[in-house]
Amino acid sequence: MKKILVIEDTLEVRENLCEILELADYNVISAENGKIGIEKAREEIPDLIICDVMMPVLDGFGVMKILNKTPKINHIPLIFLTAKAEKADMRKGMGLGADDYITKPFDDTELLEAIEIRLKKSERISATFDNSEDGLQRFFSEAKANKDFEHLSEEKEVRNYKKKDIIYKEGQKARWLYFVVSGQIREYQVNEYGKELTHQLYNEGEFFGYYPLISETSYKNFTACTQDTSLRLIPKEDFSNILFNNRDFAAQFIKMLANRAEDTEKLLIEMAYSSVRKKVANALLALATEAQRSTNESYTINTTRDDLAALAGTAKETLIRTLSDFKTEKLIEIEAKTIKVSKVNELKNLIG
Repeated sequence: MKKILVIEDTLEVRENLCEILELADYNVISAENGKIGIEKAREEIPDLIICDVMMPVLDGFGVMKILNKTPKINHIPLIFLTAKAEKADMRKGMGLGADDYITKPFDDTELLEAIEIRLKKSERISATFDNSEDGLQRFFSEAKANKDFEHLSEEKEVRNYKKKDIIYKEGQKARWLYFVVSGQIREYQVNEYGKELTHQLYNEGEFFGYYPLISETSYKNFTACTQDTSLRLIPKEDFSNILFNNRDFAAQFIKMLANRAEDTEKLLIEMAYSSVRKKVANALLALATEAQRSTNESYTINTTRDDLAALAGTAKETLIRTLSDFKTEKLIEIEAKTIKVSKVNELKNLIG
C-alpha cells in the first residue's frame, strides 16, 4: 500500500483529502503545516506528498526547498495544492521541482489520476536506475523518450583498462562522467612528499568524476584502477542535459552524492581517530564487493601494500605489522601479494 503525506493547514480540506485517499486504498499521513510536514516526511518516508502552497509557519515553497536539500527525502514526488491559479505561482512551484500543480476546488478524479501518474513514473525511474550496466542503459533510454533528450548519444563508449592504469590526474580538464561496468577505481590525492592518500573506492554500478563536471573545474585528485576495469564514458554534455532538465534523475543523483559524501566523511573520521587495527580492517572490507560484505563471504585481495596502506591511511610498515597480526589471529591468509579474507564477521567486529 502506497503511503501519501498530506500537508494542508485547513482542517476541512485536509480531512476531505485524507478521506478520498483512504477510500482509494492509500495509507495516508497528515500534517497541519509545513514544519510538521517536513518532520513527518523524514520519519515516514512517504511515496508521495500533497502540499498546500499558502500555509502558516512554513509555506509550500519552503517545504519544497527543504525537500530538495534533504538527501533522505529529496526523491519523493510532490504535488502542490492551492486556491491560487496565477501562472507566476505555478511557474515558481514547477521551477522549484514540484511534479504537478492542482488548484482548489479540485476534482476528485483529477487528483487521483495525478497521484497515480506520479507514483507510476517514480516507480519506473527507480526500476531503471538500479546501479547496473543494464539499468544505466534503460535510464538513458527512458530519458531519451522525452523530446528534450532526443539528441543524446545512442551509445556511450566503453573503455577497458588494466590494473594500475591512471584514469585522470589532478589538474586535467573534466570531459566525461564515468560509470564502472566492472572492476574497481581508487580515488586518491598526493601530498608534497609524494605520499598517496586514498579517500574513495568506486565499485561496479557506481559513477565517479562528477564533481568537476558540475562545478566546471578541473580534477582535484587522481584516479586509478585497482584491478582490470571496464568503464562507460558518458559525455559531459549528455550528463549536463539530463542533470539540469530531468528532476527525477537529478533527485536520484543528489541522493547518491549525499550518500557518497556521508561515506567519505565516515572514512575520514575513521582514518583520523580509529586505531590502526580498525583502519586496516576497514580497508580490507572496503576492497570487497557489496555482495561479499553483506553475505559475509570470504574473498581474495590482490593489491600492493602501498595501495592498501594509502587506503588505510597508515604507514606501509605499520600496515605490514598489522596484517601479520591478523594472519596470526587467522582473520586472513597471506600468500605473496595475495590476501584472503577468510573471517569477514570477525573483521566487522573489529570495527564495532
